[in-house]
Amino acid sequence: MRVLSGIQPSGSLHLGNYFGMMRRMIDYQENSELFCFLVNYHALTSVFDADRLRRQTFEAACDFLALGLDPDKSVFWVQSDVPEVTELTWLLSNITGMGLLERCHSYKDKTAKGIPASHGLFAYPVLMAADILLFGGEKVPVGKDQKQHLEVARDIAVRFNNVYGETFVVPEPDIAGDVALVPGIDGQKMSKSYDNTIEIFADEKTLRKKVMSIKTDSTPVDEPKPLEGNVLFDLYALFLDERERETLKERFLTPGLKYGEVKKELFGVIYEYFAPYRQERERLARDKQYVLETMQNGARKAREAASTYLERARHNVGLDYRSI
Repeated sequence: MRVLSGIQPSGSLHLGNYFGMMRRMIDYQENSELFCFLVNYHALTSVFDADRLRRQTFEAACDFLALGLDPDKSVFWVQSDVPEVTELTWLLSNITGMGLLERCHSYKDKTAKGIPASHGLFAYPVLMAADILLFGGEKVPVGKDQKQHLEVARDIAVRFNNVYGETFVVPEPDIAGDVALVPGIDGQKMSKSYDNTIEIFADEKTLRKKVMSIKTDSTPVDEPKPLEGNVLFDLYALFLDERERETLKERFLTPGLKYGEVKKELFGVIYEYFAPYRQERERLARDKQYVLETMQNGARKAREAASTYLERARHNVGLDYRSI
């Protein structure tokens, strides 16, 4: 099974990235053919500072490697190091209906939040489809917010295959039900666009401040706390197994629980959870040459895999005129 997914280096990676995609991808490398990449072309829709994009792409690579992604067990690369994806995006664009893209809610959500409207932002799902189809991705781990884009990728693959003959694998989304949508500190989806994230490798002071600012309701201390839509409960539960979640649930439903005390606990849980990875993250940040070589080797393997599908697509649409 070829498992494939990517993540934007448009800011420091956070708990939503980790539980929504990163941890599952790292787990998949043990028993699957894993393809994982940093989508810096996508990041151009919201990051307009070149130095910032360079830095964040490198830092995201360090994050993934520190958390356990093994370049010997996976194909790990930076999107822009495989330019074939932009050619395939154009081929796919010509069989993608405007109506399909106009129905995508992500574009409307992001422009409503102040991200400038652009062709890149509007056509984002086509580039995402190219990311998947270029490498024959069969299963794609994503967060719930990307489910519609996966459906668009499937529609595009089916349409292309119907028009030009069998060319691409039709991908299946893999959305973990228990972490389908990780909430941010304000209750919305955790997203860099909303400035409501808790970063994986935040320093102690910053992490404490973020956790203590998690939005809570005004239920009195001597009353049971609601579970539905409770950001503090939902974030804490991410770090617990089933038995521990039941214990946490009982605590919230028992009068006397103080949100401030739970926030202090959660800060400690988060900091300790990622503590084993911090030293490796610091080492990688100092060993720039190793990280760059790792990504270069990953790009080479990715381009080899991409050539199969791009050459087939070029032939099927008629671009290989020399073969006439």
